Amino acid sequence: MTGPARLGRLDALRGIAALVVVFDHSSYTFMPDFRQDLMPHFNTSRYGIMVFFLVSGYIVPHSLERRGCVRTFWIGRIFRVYPLWAAVVSALLVLHALGIAELRDLGPHSTATAVIAHMTMLQELLGTPSVLLVLWTLAYEMAFYLLVVGLFTVRLHRGSAAVAVLLAVLAAGCVTAGVTLRPSALSAEFDTGQVIAVAAIAMGAALFCAGAETAVLRVFGGVLGGVLALVLVAFNGTVPLWEGLVILAVMFLGTTVHRAEKGQCSWVFAAGTAVVVGVCAVGSAYWWGDGDHFTRRGWITAFILALITFGAGTAVRNRCLPRVLTGLGTISYSVYLVHPILLSVIDSTVGRRRHDSPVLEAAFFVVLLPVCLLTYRWIEAPSQEWGRGLARRLTRRRPVAEEDILTP
Repeated sequence: MTGPARLGRLDALRGIAALVVVFDHSSYTFMPDFRQDLMPHFNTSRYGIMVFFLVSGYIVPHSLERRGCVRTFWIGRIFRVYPLWAAVVSALLVLHALGIAELRDLGPHSTATAVIAHMTMLQELLGTPSVLLVLWTLAYEMAFYLLVVGLFTVRLHRGSAAVAVLLAVLAAGCVTAGVTLRPSALSAEFDTGQVIAVAAIAMGAALFCAGAETAVLRVFGGVLGGVLALVLVAFNGTVPLWEGLVILAVMFLGTTVHRAEKGQCSWVFAAGTAVVVGVCAVGSAYWWGDGDHFTRRGWITAFILALITFGAGTAVRNRCLPRVLTGLGTISYSVYLVHPILLSVIDSTVGRRRHDSPVLEAAFFVVLLPVCLLTYRWIEAPSQEWGRGLARRLTRRRPVAEEDILTP
């Protein structure tokens, strides 16, 4: 067993979410019959992803406000997400060159624009299909980072509940009013290369200015990044407009729970926020109806269970949890990024099963988890330590209060 230190229950939630996402993707290969029966009633992919988003919504603002410095926050995020991302994408390219893994079709995009789009980690919001399917969620996470930093620099970061409610209400309003946009609407209207170039320049300027010493530049950078994120999610996302807004609302709901735990708002207020976000999200999905690859029952069930799971994790925040769960959470990022590589190799060599094979499904997990332990030990852990070292060198010896950073 392990104690509540290091936000252990959030690690446990991430571990559970990672396993569910892996099952969702691996069931294509090993459990096709079971998957076909399950998905209309319970969208396992959306369940795992929504739990991830709730956890990120809690952790990311916590990380930023604990550091009290936008520059060190971005250093921490970069060293947290990019090294493993780069290693996994590189491995996929090598395996593709060897003919034992397949790349997704990137369409008419040039290599240069695809690389730039992926380097921003906003590629899914820039009209560029992710070279690895699971990377689409990281684009929405990056948009959330930009929004959180933007709110922090203008001293509105404690209004998380209001932001969550506003986004959820906008999502419901868009659906009921029949406001729809085609996927990647901006990229369809304008040249994709131009959209990528403008977004890359804007993001670079936002990151540079938000970490500047001058208050005016910090505010400009934060606002620029936040506006960029909102525009891309609303007008250039690959999921429907309402779902993109719900995703952001869910992350800010996770932030609201963080506020309640810190005593910055009441638990009744946080619960009310959850009810509003939940009602708007469920109403949006119900009104949207069924589609070719979307069943409202499956999405709604997954969403409600994700909220319940996160709520249960919050309820046991002061209790000891099994070390296996917190350990799975520690390697959850590796699990999330590595498993599609193994599945791609299997699909390209052995092929998918025609009928369910629970034994092979279990065997896949038996192979995957040790591999992820290695990628965590040799890639994730060292890169995070390097990031912490760099951040320490850029931080003053005296701890800096949040008010000191925010006051011009």
